[in-house]
Amino acid sequence: MKFLVVGLGSMGKRRIRNLKALGYTEIAGFDLREDRLDEAEQKYGIKKFNSFDGSIGSFNPRAVIISTSPKFHMDYAMPCEKKGIPCFIEASVTDCKRISELDQRISESGVIMAPSCTMRFYPGPLKVKELISQGVLGEVLNVNYQTGQYLPDWHPWEDISEYYVSDTETGAAREIVPFELTWLNDIFGTPETLACVKAKLSKMDAPIDDIYHCLLRYPKNILANLTVEVISRPYATRELRIIGSLGELVMSADENCVRYANTDSREWIRHSLDSGTMEAGYINPEEPYIKEIESFIEAVNSNDQSKFPNTLEDDCRILEILEELEGKSNL
Repeated sequence: MKFLVVGLGSMGKRRIRNLKALGYTEIAGFDLREDRLDEAEQKYGIKKFNSFDGSIGSFNPRAVIISTSPKFHMDYAMPCEKKGIPCFIEASVTDCKRISELDQRISESGVIMAPSCTMRFYPGPLKVKELISQGVLGEVLNVNYQTGQYLPDWHPWEDISEYYVSDTETGAAREIVPFELTWLNDIFGTPETLACVKAKLSKMDAPIDDIYHCLLRYPKNILANLTVEVISRPYATRELRIIGSLGELVMSADENCVRYANTDSREWIRHSLDSGTMEAGYINPEEPYIKEIESFIEAVNSNDQSKFPNTLEDDCRILEILEELEGKSNL
C-alpha cells in the first residue's frame, strides 16, 4: 500500500514513523521546502516530491496523509477527493465552510476522509470514557480541565514564527480548543456555549491569544470549564477533575494516572497509564498516533468510513463551537 505524506514538518515526520511502525515502506513525501524534503529522505528513506500534482501522478498513492498547516488542509483534500484518493487530515482549526462542502461531496462519492482525533486514542481519555460509562461517578455534574504547554517548547528546534502556531487564524491555543473538544464531546455530547475569555497574557512575539477559558453546558446539565493555554512551563499541564453525584475522578499527566473515589470505596482507585515510546524532541508518545493511522488504514481497506471514529461533520460542528465561544469572549 502506497502513502503520500503532504507536509514534512513535525507532524508529517511523525506520520512517516507511524506508517513504518505499522510495516509500510512505500512512502513518499511532498513539501515546498527543500530542507524538509532532504531531511525526510535522509532520516526515513522515502521518495521526495516538490510538486503535489507530480507526486500524485508519478507516485500514484493509495492514500494521502495531509500534515500541512491547517489553513491548507482543504487545498489538498479537495483535489484528492476528486481523484478518489482517501485522505487522513490532521486536526483543523479553520475552513469550516470548505470542510462542510467536502463532507457533502464524500456523501455522494464515498471517498474516505478521516479528520484527526488523536486524543481519542490516548490511554487517559480512553480510561476516563470507560469509567464514566461504567457509572463509577454516578451522574456527572461538573468537569474542570486544563491543558497547556509553553509554545516555544513545542518545537524547540525552530522559532514559533516559522510555523503556523504564530498565525492569528491558526494560533496554538486556538488550535488546541477543538483538538480537546473532539474527545470531550465524544464522552459528554455536544455542548451549549455559555461564555469565553481569551487573552494574550505572555510576552511571546506572536499576535495570538495564549489562553482560552471556556464555559460549556453539556447534555444532562453537565457544566464544564475548559482552559487551554500555551504558557505552562517548565512542564506541560494536563489535569482533569470530574465531580459526579457519587464520586470524583482525576486524570493527571503529572501522576500519569486516572484515579477515582466514590461512596462505595473512599480510597482512591488508581489506573496507571502507559507512558509509551517517546521520539527524541517530542513530548507525546508515538503509540496513540500509530493507532490513529491504523484506524484510518482499516477504514480505507474496508472502504467503510465508520471504521474511523471521527467525521468531517463532527469536525465542522466543533469549529462552529469554537467560533461561538470566541463570539462570547469579553476580553
